[in-house]
Amino acid sequence: MALSAKMIVDKDFAIGQVDDRLYGSFIEHLGRAVYGGIFEPGHPEADDRGFRRDVLRMVKELRVPIVRYPGGNFVSGYDWKDGIGPVENRPRRLELAWRTVEPNRFGLNEFADWAKAADSSVMWAINLGTQGIEDARNVVEYANHPSGSYWSDLRVSHGYREPHRIKTWCLGNEMDGPWQIGHKTAEEYGRIALEAAKVMKWTDPSIELVACGSSGLGMATFAEWEATVLDHTYEHVDYLSLHTYYGNADNDTPTFLARSLQMDDFIRSVSAICDYVKAKKRSKKTMYLSFDEWNVWFHSHESDKKLEPWQVAPPQLEDVYTMEDALVVGCMLISLLKHSDRVRIACLAQLVNVIAPIMTENGGAAWAQTIYYPYMHASLYGRGRALVPLVQSPKYDTKEITDVPYLESVAVHNEESGEITIFAVNRSLDEELRFEADLRSFGACSLIEHLVLDHADLKAVNTAADPARVSPRAGGSAKVDGSRVGASLAKASWNVIRLRVEP
Repeated sequence: MALSAKMIVDKDFAIGQVDDRLYGSFIEHLGRAVYGGIFEPGHPEADDRGFRRDVLRMVKELRVPIVRYPGGNFVSGYDWKDGIGPVENRPRRLELAWRTVEPNRFGLNEFADWAKAADSSVMWAINLGTQGIEDARNVVEYANHPSGSYWSDLRVSHGYREPHRIKTWCLGNEMDGPWQIGHKTAEEYGRIALEAAKVMKWTDPSIELVACGSSGLGMATFAEWEATVLDHTYEHVDYLSLHTYYGNADNDTPTFLARSLQMDDFIRSVSAICDYVKAKKRSKKTMYLSFDEWNVWFHSHESDKKLEPWQVAPPQLEDVYTMEDALVVGCMLISLLKHSDRVRIACLAQLVNVIAPIMTENGGAAWAQTIYYPYMHASLYGRGRALVPLVQSPKYDTKEITDVPYLESVAVHNEESGEITIFAVNRSLDEELRFEADLRSFGACSLIEHLVLDHADLKAVNTAADPARVSPRAGGSAKVDGSRVGASLAKASWNVIRLRVEP
């Protein structure tokens, strides 16, 4: 008997308005993300600032609203002052997080220029590993104060009369991790995050701040870390961060495709901890979440071990993504949408070359990896109000995860454009899935298109030589009858069904 599943959505039952920043990304001074990625002077596609125009075109195609920078683990040993002023005067530093040499040819002002060129905004991470309160205050003054003070006038002297007006700031990175330079206990981090938050907002009251949550659900300090940090910072920060990566090193694809259910659990757990602290403090403020690192990451682990240390921009963390990776990324995007009432910011980590949707060759081509497409589809068509999905689906069990629905789906209503988009993944590796969506409250709808991403080989990848091997196709099977949508979802497929609500 063929698999079949159903979803009911109602326009009056919304999860919430999707914040555009749910489709953010991340650029760290790591591997070839910056040098050879977004910045490569002398490349045939480089502009007069050294920005690769081919990469910029692809980033714009993704409509990336915000990009976290400059790290990541890198930031916990980084002095932002090394990256400002005349390039010829900037120091070369040993970069301990990734054991490379950082030439500092690209820094705060260059990144602000690049983000503007990419039609994006900056999410700046401060160093709370080797630095602290004083530098936190100073970098906000340098970036955001108009003029008339030491640091703002220094920016003006560097050729930037107008402030960058960076709104979103991260209070360090993964400070719960023993691998982090300047690793801290929850108590130590909570105290310094609080004091940094105070002086940063005193310098510019318009900014918003992200405190470090746990680096992952598996951390031994998880939950206690969040509660302690928020106990210090709750009334001074606006978001708490979450990070997670999934892999398939054991080649257990059914479990791999189910990992997004663990992402759902992670989000629900952190939301509950935030609400516990809210209740404890008798606060009226709701703490929102910033899922500012998420992706598939495992392919490059072995090759990275063979790299010689102390190179400039070596090919680190260059995962080559498969079709099945794209399905997991699609499921993770659906998870973010299903929790968009609490997750207001999210950053696919990372954007170019380093565990990234965009790959480049130094001096050569740029192309889209498999994961580029679900990310692009969600960013383009997943803006509006996410609707509560009532899903009836057959399920399967794995060794680790039980009750995994074959159908993973959510719908987004964009009232302004009069469109509904259904995102759906068929997790079955063997069978098509007969899918029905009941949009009863919307009245008559018509089909705009049904996009499908699938491939007969789940291990298929895109390369410079064959950049379109895995790419979406139009002409999926969706049909619309009034407010009912029917489709046959191909096995192991990502689907985007776009509908127009008729007047």
